[in-house]
Amino acid sequence: MTAADTRQVFVEGISFWAPRLPGWEVAEAVLAGNAVPPAAALRRPSPETLPPAERRRAPDSVTLALEVAARACSAAALDPAGLPSVFATTHADLVITDYLCETLVKTPLHTSPTKFHNSVHNAAAGYWCITSGCHAPYTTVSVFGYSYAAGLLEAFMQVASDGNPVLYVAFDIEACGPLLPVAVSRGLLGVGLVLAPNRSAQTVARLSWSIRPGKRDEMTRAEPGNAGLVEGNAMSPCLPLFERLARGGGPATLVLGPCSLLDVVVQDARTPPP
Repeated sequence: MTAADTRQVFVEGISFWAPRLPGWEVAEAVLAGNAVPPAAALRRPSPETLPPAERRRAPDSVTLALEVAARACSAAALDPAGLPSVFATTHADLVITDYLCETLVKTPLHTSPTKFHNSVHNAAAGYWCITSGCHAPYTTVSVFGYSYAAGLLEAFMQVASDGNPVLYVAFDIEACGPLLPVAVSRGLLGVGLVLAPNRSAQTVARLSWSIRPGKRDEMTRAEPGNAGLVEGNAMSPCLPLFERLARGGGPATLVLGPCSLLDVVVQDARTPPP
């Protein structure tokens, strides 16, 4: 990356949730190689932003997204009501999609209105705006296997163009049904970042980024042991970046498309800019 092609943003808050890594405090130590991952103790997250009754009814996609969104904002010490947001998910909620398809074929008059409104791709973002009282704009992104990098680029561009902090949330859940062979995803994985244009007292890392032509074989791969903790989840391409965040620095190359790469260099917030 040359100085002319490189932009930078600052990380104000980080969040992470997977059954064996239920929080950034746990994930950071494990991804940095400083701790042994605990056995899976939680089946699904339980976001406090949802009232208890809604929490029980909400699908995994919503509870997962809201959990990491709230934790990232809390870590950044920023009011979520004023934060624009970008949500990325490869498949949204394939459990509900499978239910709807099967019900429409077999008993169409029994289709659940609640499940129907949770089937839309931006359902989690909508829940977030309602429960957090946020009236700032939100964007939802899906680019199949490139969804994490594409959503991250969208968040980077919004920070650069608008000059305001942005919440970025990425998540995927278990896939099921006839689509499983082509829409593979296992378990739950959700991650969040609050990105800002300027350094603050909360800043934990600086990200320098640029786009370049390239192929998938140039991508940075997660450490095998870490990859196994979320193996098969569609959002696992986020892991190399979070490994660098856990270790305090390093480069990560993410895949934007068949011929495009997103290079990100993580630096400790205390390191002077080049």
